[in-house]
Amino acid sequence: MAAARTPQGATGVGGGSGRITQMTGPVRAVGRALHLPFTGTARGIRKATHAHGAGESGLGKLIELHAVNGAGDVMITVALASTVFFSVPTDEARGRVALYLAITMAPFTVLAPVIGPLLDRLPHGRRAAMAGSMLARAMLALIIAGAVATGSLELYPAALGVLVASKGYGVVRSAVVPRLLPPRFSLVKANSRVTLGGLLATGIAAPIGAGLQAVGPRWPLYGAFVIFIAGTFLSFSLPPKVDSAKGEDVALLAADEEHLHGPHVKPVKRPGLRTVGTAVTHALGANAALRWLSGFLTFFLAFLLREHPLTGESAAVSLGLVAVSAGAGNALGTAVGAWLRSRAPEIIIVTVVAFVLGAAITAAIFFGAFLVACLTAVAGFSQALSKLSLDALIQRDVPELVRTSAFARSETLLQVSWVFGGAVGIVMPLNGYLGLSVAAAVVAAGWLATAKGLLSSARHGSAPKARVA
Repeated sequence: MAAARTPQGATGVGGGSGRITQMTGPVRAVGRALHLPFTGTARGIRKATHAHGAGESGLGKLIELHAVNGAGDVMITVALASTVFFSVPTDEARGRVALYLAITMAPFTVLAPVIGPLLDRLPHGRRAAMAGSMLARAMLALIIAGAVATGSLELYPAALGVLVASKGYGVVRSAVVPRLLPPRFSLVKANSRVTLGGLLATGIAAPIGAGLQAVGPRWPLYGAFVIFIAGTFLSFSLPPKVDSAKGEDVALLAADEEHLHGPHVKPVKRPGLRTVGTAVTHALGANAALRWLSGFLTFFLAFLLREHPLTGESAAVSLGLVAVSAGAGNALGTAVGAWLRSRAPEIIIVTVVAFVLGAAITAAIFFGAFLVACLTAVAGFSQALSKLSLDALIQRDVPELVRTSAFARSETLLQVSWVFGGAVGIVMPLNGYLGLSVAAAVVAAGWLATAKGLLSSARHGSAPKARVA
């Protein structure tokens, strides 16, 4: 009997194991099917960001970090917009946003000129600086979450910290890109990839942030906290060469005749580089005009469309359409810039600024919903393409030992231009014809001041080209 039972017991155990195996097979298949969209997407993103040597050089990691930065910033933007903009009447909202701009952006305007020189003096801590920016914004997101619930004034100094940390990250990121170029990769191509990564992440995170906002005003800020904590750790995954300043010097954004041929052997009153070239300074002026326009349109249209929405649409939908137009234009400009690479950057800048000027004049004269959307799309397209052309000129004309510093300082100037544009947009009367006429006048002044110098530089040629993909 014992002998008879033993096989039965063995058979029973084996049968149970077989049934478990038969059950776990479908469960694993379902699990794989559920995970496939996420793992497949992650593998696809990693493959795209690490292509053409970007993975080996570390540029792929920077693209991913910039995507995290964009996603976290848009979460905080969604939370702040609902708090200081949509939640109160228009007149009160203007006062709140003006207060927000004064408290947050005015100090940044004072601090911004210091960021570039500070990075020149502390070139070995770029990964730590980026991680610090992420960690600071994570902690500040929690502070803002508490202030949103109570309506306390802690909101404004915390928002100041977020803005300064975000702008500081942008300056450091611009300084890091030249150190992560793969072989035969241009700065234009690298910056276009980084920018596109940030735009895609922003486009994905914005609706997620809106969904979290519907759950509760604190939830987008909790989402930002998680994202920025991830960014803190990701910052230290960048290769160690990011912190190396070997072979670098300091760039001075000047181009007088005395300083046209690189570092001096004799002491000078202002230490550092001692040129960035006339084409670069004129291109920087044109880009400053476009960045001013971006800041102006951001604030002016936000209030104008809230008070006078596009025909047949609500204020929120009107602002959404304009934002999508600007984002689409920016993405298209980045893609076109990557395709053009460094072909005739002076001509590109002169052309796109003239294009924006024409769009602004047209929108001012024949003010309407369609033309406003077109203007924001054209402004986004031109800003992206002009900035990539400026990158190409810096790579072409600025000596390599000061190129990183030149990027940091030029980005700081562009950030300040955006601040001034936003300030003008806040105080302008809500009159579409008047506002866009002022915008057209500023762009015209920027174009007239730089077009002649850029065209002259294009005619006479410039320094030998650096490595370009």
